Amino acid sequence: MNDPDVLIVGAGLAGLACGRELARRGVPFRILDAADGVGGRVRTDLVDGFRLDRGFQIYLTAYAEGRRVLDLPALDLKPFARGALVRFGGRFHRVADPRSEPLAAVASLFNAVGSPLDKAKLLKLYRDVRREAPDAPNPDRTTTEQLRAAGLGPKLVERLFRPFLGGVFLERELTTSARFFRFVFGAFAAGPGAVPALGMQAIPEQLAAGLPAGSVRLNAPVEAVADGAVSLAGGERLSARAVVVATDGTAAARLLGAAVPDPAWNGTVTLYYAADAAPLTEPILALDGEGRGPVNNVVVMSAAAPAYAPPGKALVAASVVGVPADGDGELDRRAREQLAEWFGPAVAGWKLLRAYRIPHALPAQPAGTLDPWQRPVRLRSGLYVCGDHRDTASIDGALTSGRRAAEAVAEDLARTS
Repeated sequence: MNDPDVLIVGAGLAGLACGRELARRGVPFRILDAADGVGGRVRTDLVDGFRLDRGFQIYLTAYAEGRRVLDLPALDLKPFARGALVRFGGRFHRVADPRSEPLAAVASLFNAVGSPLDKAKLLKLYRDVRREAPDAPNPDRTTTEQLRAAGLGPKLVERLFRPFLGGVFLERELTTSARFFRFVFGAFAAGPGAVPALGMQAIPEQLAAGLPAGSVRLNAPVEAVADGAVSLAGGERLSARAVVVATDGTAAARLLGAAVPDPAWNGTVTLYYAADAAPLTEPILALDGEGRGPVNNVVVMSAAAPAYAPPGKALVAASVVGVPADGDGELDRRAREQLAEWFGPAVAGWKLLRAYRIPHALPAQPAGTLDPWQRPVRLRSGLYVCGDHRDTASIDGALTSGRRAAEAVAEDLARTS
């Protein structure tokens, strides 16, 4: 491959999306990444025949940028149910989307999760969020304040929204920006969550497969960035007309200094279990509506995507909000104690495949963070930054920021040619 015009640091979703747009515009580039594979935080490991995403992740099928840049049919997306099972008072209560499960939705009007009036207000909230743009020019507030303004009662907030949104935001206080809430809730309202049949890593692999041959260089850690050049860990120096830093926010702050603030992070732990029989036979999220923890939500991955588990086995993902100080053994013990109350004594026979501790899972986006809705990707002509810390803390945000950076690079290169 000839010397590129652009060097992209990071082969996560943002870097790959940036490369995709540069390739579409005919701009030569090379992507550098320290890891042994593409994807950044979106990776999948094979363990004993099970596919383990590095932390429980889903793809929201309504993401606008994903629809634009991904071949969704080729990913063979496997959807989850558009509803949830809320654990409260020693049993599960189903909360169903009336558009996909009208009979179950009617039955759920009278369960313990919230009053019939609350559920009518919930349906109104669905409609309002879909009508109002998430970046509407009004003062930002916390998600808690948004839910209160919608008139939702404390039972519905505590038993449904706190665990559900806590699992999305990776924080249960719901101090996350209401703008981000409207964006995510609108996406859930417009389409189901899903996973690719062969794991979440299929998304970055599809992006990488569409790039020119030789454009991604792995096992190439970048130690320093300067105008028109990067330095690798072994001392090698590479030059180009433009450099794009497409790493996570903390790595970007290390490479770029004060120009990019180091974000606060929300973390998680995902415990993956192999089970002889699935505790839930449908691909539906089970939520801790009692707040007794440590597990916030559980889903049987193989109920949605059978290839996540070998034949005759089930893959259970149990997610914890935050990263507790407990070691894996103690966290596993506490999780099993909680889940045995949910699913019975069979939990004792589950095999812990792996515990993923991810302190840097999502950039925190408290109220005010998304004002403006998008942060600049051009630091100055020749130096750019992208990642989910520049847009929304989501797959869609990472893809969008990568495209925006590529557009800025192409405009500047064209002007200086």
